[in-house]
Amino acid sequence: EREMESPGEGRTASVLFAGFRALGLFSNDVPHVVRYSALKRRFYVTTCVGKSFHTYDVQKLSLVAVSNSVPQDICCMAADGRLVFAAYGNVFSAFARNKEIVHTFKGHKAEIHLLQPFGDHVISVDTDSILIIWHIYSEEEYLQLTFDKSVFQISTILHPSTYLNKVLLGSEQGSLQLWNVKSNKLLYTFPGWKAGVTALQQAPAVDVVAVGLMSGQVVIHNIKFDETLMKFRQDWGPITSISFRTDGHPVMAAGSPCGHIGLWDLEDKKLINQMRNAHSTAIAGLTFLHREPLLVTNGADNALRIWIFDGPAGEGRLLRFRMGHSASLTKIRYYGQNGQQILSASQDGTLQSFSTVHEKFNKSLGHGLINKKIVKRKGLQNTMSVRLPPITKFAAEEARQSDWDGIIACHQGKLSCSTWNYQRSTIGAYFLKPKGLKTDEIYATAVDITSCGNFAIIGLSSGTVDVYNMQSGIHRGSFGDDKAHTGSVRGVAVDGLNQLTVTAGSERLLKFWNFKSKVLIHSLSLDSSPNMMLLHRDSGILGLALDDFSITVLDIETRKIVREFSGHQGQINDMTFSPDGRWLISAAMDCSVRTWDLPSGCLIDCFLLDSAPLNVTMSPTGDFLATSHVDHLGIYLWSNISLYSVVSLRPLPPDYVPSVVMLPGTCQTQGPEVLEEQIEPSDEMIEYESPQQLSEHLVTLSLLPESRWKNLLNLDVIKKKNKPKEPPKVPQSAPFFIPTVPGLVPRFAVPEQNGDPQQSKVVNLGILAQKSNFYLKLEEGLVNNQYEAALHLLKELGPSGIETELRNLSPDDGGSVEVMQAFLKMIGMMLDRKRDFELAQAYLALFLKLHLKMLPSEAVLLEELVKLSSQVEEDWTHLQSLFNQSMCILNYIKSALL
Repeated sequence: EREMESPGEGRTASVLFAGFRALGLFSNDVPHVVRYSALKRRFYVTTCVGKSFHTYDVQKLSLVAVSNSVPQDICCMAADGRLVFAAYGNVFSAFARNKEIVHTFKGHKAEIHLLQPFGDHVISVDTDSILIIWHIYSEEEYLQLTFDKSVFQISTILHPSTYLNKVLLGSEQGSLQLWNVKSNKLLYTFPGWKAGVTALQQAPAVDVVAVGLMSGQVVIHNIKFDETLMKFRQDWGPITSISFRTDGHPVMAAGSPCGHIGLWDLEDKKLINQMRNAHSTAIAGLTFLHREPLLVTNGADNALRIWIFDGPAGEGRLLRFRMGHSASLTKIRYYGQNGQQILSASQDGTLQSFSTVHEKFNKSLGHGLINKKIVKRKGLQNTMSVRLPPITKFAAEEARQSDWDGIIACHQGKLSCSTWNYQRSTIGAYFLKPKGLKTDEIYATAVDITSCGNFAIIGLSSGTVDVYNMQSGIHRGSFGDDKAHTGSVRGVAVDGLNQLTVTAGSERLLKFWNFKSKVLIHSLSLDSSPNMMLLHRDSGILGLALDDFSITVLDIETRKIVREFSGHQGQINDMTFSPDGRWLISAAMDCSVRTWDLPSGCLIDCFLLDSAPLNVTMSPTGDFLATSHVDHLGIYLWSNISLYSVVSLRPLPPDYVPSVVMLPGTCQTQGPEVLEEQIEPSDEMIEYESPQQLSEHLVTLSLLPESRWKNLLNLDVIKKKNKPKEPPKVPQSAPFFIPTVPGLVPRFAVPEQNGDPQQSKVVNLGILAQKSNFYLKLEEGLVNNQYEAALHLLKELGPSGIETELRNLSPDDGGSVEVMQAFLKMIGMMLDRKRDFELAQAYLALFLKLHLKMLPSEAVLLEELVKLSSQVEEDWTHLQSLFNQSMCILNYIKSALL
């Protein structure tokens, strides 16, 4: 979503970036909703992702719809055959077609936490235990019930099958009540089992419900006779959700807060299976599909999973899933050059790749394991003990990804760096660490991989910088005699040609090394300790974020500081360059994302967010900026507006206060008023129209195509080549298209009045020939000294027409010496004004070629030609000196060693 300000407040929050969509969000702690579409004969599952919800087709788990966003986070959901209901705060809405809001219900004072569709009505319960029944289509209240929170705090609600107009309510105190909501009567109170009710579920048998309790018990109870049929107990804490198989197997599943699922046989009354670690967080919702051996589960670990029960012992195996990160992200970077994959590392210990094109291209590279072979051999169920800590930094290069590992990563508090293989989607073959170092205090702090994919450079907290071979994992040397830096290494980078290595240390030193010989070339002292470093390999521009919240930009060729930026009010977390190296985009703990223009040295864009940005990376194609944020599990894409509309990039004043922008939803949603505002032309951008001539003393060329003037001197050769082999045939019948006169500007041919076949086709009228428009304009020019009109006519003609007109100027062909003089005056006028320079040269050359024999005999024309000659020579000398100067500068830039 893009938040717009009113036109009076000036520009919008960001002129460069508009929120596009979020990636990697699939589920949160709100239980999912399963629905069956009778029309399409398939099941759909709806999961909540914050302010909107996703609807997936269960068959392929493909995303079929994303709802419009609501103002607050959704706190509970429900659905009937037509509508999806979602509550946010003390309001809830009904969504049609899984997308747009069609009804909104307002009336609760506290937050709604339960919803239950009920025919043409819907029941909502808030945290103050006020129950309201609404008529869906009129949005009116039908009935309101108030319960005493201290005696009966409603925790669950169920509409038992075949029980007309009745609902069963469970309480945190443990008792249950059966109400007739039509007559507003309490029918029966069940005393309960001395533990709070957490889940209610209708069993496949009529009158029987399963009651989940805080104690971890599941009670199968007949509510008609108030009899308990059986009890089960699990040791994993309260029951979060319950579901029954309806495909012929008497099995019940119960979810727990630690991610395990228990499966109970209702005939033998015993536990038959456990699905341990089905989710890494609490099971938010679980549902068996009607008459199918499929179980749908979701949890706050950002995963939606479908399990199939086809094993001999009735155990479930994972069939399909959609999964993102379950903890906050530590690092994101675009992978490859097509701008379609984003590699992302997280606190959950996994490395994943998200596609910006479609979710089906997402893939997980899995958890980092200390020893993959032992895990495979022993088949350890609980791999937590052999898992590596989360990745903090990584570098990736796709140049040799099909030959060997192309990703290197350093882990939190760990000395060894892991390699990963993108193509095989797994952890790689080597752990790179220096031999002989055993201390726990030293750990890897910075990594880089060369553009050829052959070498990895690793900086340690002790100040050592090592080089390793990616193919063999062999140590290839260290920079410096003992250590590269006395402090911790904060950044390493290698240029695009493997000539230069740059390292930054916490002791405020930036060092330049020869990559091959490992010799120190140059050392530079910084104003403050560097926090992170980023190199744009194509341009050799190095960005350094310092601990005093400023940014220093260096040129690694000259090893000089070229730009210094200050403005952030908090630690700079990440930086990225635009693909052309023109912009440097920084994200900091002050919740701002700032864009700095390197050529002008100005801040050109800034916007604030609700949550501090931890990472920022720009697509290699320049179309998107991707960010990740504190306490958010998704990657947020922002489209680059400058690619598809005119953007005025003016420097922002020092006192500029940016406004807060909403994080984009999972799909692009823009209100109509936003679109209208975007269509209006920006008052900041003044359209520039180039004048005919920038300055009177500049030589200006005409904008005519070359075909009109370039071949004027070679017309006779062209005509010879194009001579027809046979005369054209006259069409037998009338033409379908009206014939046109040949020429550059199409004109219709006027039919001849008399078709006398005996009339001769060759007529030489000589002096009696009719004067052309061009001829007449030249004659007028002799009188008023204005040759614009004549030149305009000549510009309209093609090469043959120009030649004919110039040939007809001579006295032999019906012209006169005066008109020839007028033509030369016209050329003089063109040279004076320095416009249409190439036309003047071409016309004069053709004129001289045609009339060279007769020119010397006319004194008037000779006088004009002498004037023109000096004029042409003067212009050409001026131009030649400029050409020579430009060529000298170009040659110097190409060959000189700067």
